[in-house]
Amino acid sequence: MLKHLELSDVELGMFVHKMDGGWFDHPFWKGNFLIEDEKRLEILRSSKLRGVVIDTSRGKDVSAPVAPARTAADAAGDAPGAASSERIRAISRRSRREAEALMPVSIERELHVAQAIADKAQKNLQQVFFAARLGRALNVKAIEPVVNDILSSVRRNPQAFSSLMRCKLKNQQMFRHALGVSALMISLARRMKLPSQDVHNCGLAGLLLDIGVNHLPTTIEPPHGDIRNADPAIWQQHVMLGYRALNNDDVMPQLVLDAVLQHHERIDGGGFPKGLADSAIARVARMAAICDTFEFLLSPTGTEAPLDPAAAVAQMKTMTGAFDEEILHLFIESIGLYPVGSFVRLTSDRLAMVIDEDHRDHTLPVVQAFYCFAAGKQINPRRVELAASEETDRIREIADLGGLDLPDAACLREMIFLSTYKNAT
Repeated sequence: MLKHLELSDVELGMFVHKMDGGWFDHPFWKGNFLIEDEKRLEILRSSKLRGVVIDTSRGKDVSAPVAPARTAADAAGDAPGAASSERIRAISRRSRREAEALMPVSIERELHVAQAIADKAQKNLQQVFFAARLGRALNVKAIEPVVNDILSSVRRNPQAFSSLMRCKLKNQQMFRHALGVSALMISLARRMKLPSQDVHNCGLAGLLLDIGVNHLPTTIEPPHGDIRNADPAIWQQHVMLGYRALNNDDVMPQLVLDAVLQHHERIDGGGFPKGLADSAIARVARMAAICDTFEFLLSPTGTEAPLDPAAAVAQMKTMTGAFDEEILHLFIESIGLYPVGSFVRLTSDRLAMVIDEDHRDHTLPVVQAFYCFAAGKQINPRRVELAASEETDRIREIADLGGLDLPDAACLREMIFLSTYKNAT
């Protein structure tokens, strides 16, 4: 599991997975390593880094403070229950430290951890998906840490992880989709105030929604190389194939199985594989249909161009009969009417990209203005908090980038995102 620590909390035996700071802020040539000696520990603590991300699966976890050695005389003088009280205090201290690791943080600070989580998660998912293609049983233990890491990230900042998946092009499409849907499912489940175990299982379901794609025939050559463009009779088999593969595992939660089997059903009964409608569709599947569709609309298929995130939200609102309207409303609340990565035209006639949400009003996000329509040229980037009391600028509409002398939307989105959070990713 990945955890972000202050430098003062780093200890011998911990494995440093990533540095929280610029490359020149630390004196080590390696980006990750095991802290094996006091000298390296001291150099790390005295560096200019903001903190580090440790991997507890490869090194020591955060430990509670150790009490000084006690003599026999000390023990003899103890009142009954003193040892037990010390153990309770140690547990309490550890619990406080773990709680602090999950405290809300800014998107800028969480992005550093989110990138580390994504890098590690992609490696785990590659192994799991490859094993699925070979017909091997799913290794749930390999996926559980991925879910736990994403869940912890979403708890610290609901937007950071899914925003990263949305804005960074280097993430491979298959894994970006799985990780993005998982984060969205967790955010939505938390917005719906589901029990903690259900929130976790929703994240697991998001990772495995399309596991059945790995069981489709490898000989087919879909148009434009995208399996979603294959003959519907072939493509639609992936839900049943995924369900059967997971159903062979006795430890797989029913919630996950329901999501995998039913996430292409529609409220009006026009979906597949069984044409279920309304409440006959499991709640988790109604959630998954929304999260999966949103991520699908953001990705190119070869036949359809990807939508702007805000345009995807707008289109989903018009898809009558597709979604549970109450859950869709909660989903939009969780990501915002203008999700991170959306391009918008402001009333000041400037072009801007949404870079963060504002908890005060999900219709008034934080944006980065970078282009003036009147002048027809780029301007010095300026951060604008639309919900601030002194700010009068507002969003006029979702921006149309056509005809502007700018890079394509995906590259532009990544450029602005990386330049805004250049020290975080």
